[in-house]
Amino acid sequence: MRNPMVQMALFAAGVLIPGLLIGWLFQPGLWYEQLEKPAFNPPAQVFGPAWAALCVLIGITGWRVWNRAGDPGLRALWSAQLALNFAWSPVFFGLGAIGAALAVVSLLLVTIVLFILRARLREPVSALLFLPYLLWVSFAAILNAAVLRLN
Repeated sequence: MRNPMVQMALFAAGVLIPGLLIGWLFQPGLWYEQLEKPAFNPPAQVFGPAWAALCVLIGITGWRVWNRAGDPGLRALWSAQLALNFAWSPVFFGLGAIGAALAVVSLLLVTIVLFILRARLREPVSALLFLPYLLWVSFAAILNAAVLRLN
């Protein structure tokens, strides 16, 4: 398949669909509802659309990294962040391991920062596309830490 727009859409779908599946398999449920949460905890309806939009950006970025950057280190960082991203919900919601989830999201945050720092030199558009992701994961890490502290 040579059409770059179709390739990009397939890459985005390749991130979005597993992300949606993980979200469906590992929903907050009663356990999460009973936890103490900080005042800045957003309503549940915010998370799905936010993550869906971010998954599309992550997918577009992945397509760019694989097709334009030619940098194996950047590809490795992109793959690592995706694995960590997909691991967080099973650890937090599936296992109820708030502390372990904080470790996962902290590693994810570091990986995103390393990706942006490396991408800004080889693939600056990808670095920019990851900025909303960096902001959201920073917020998620703060929220995870607050939930851990309160419980």
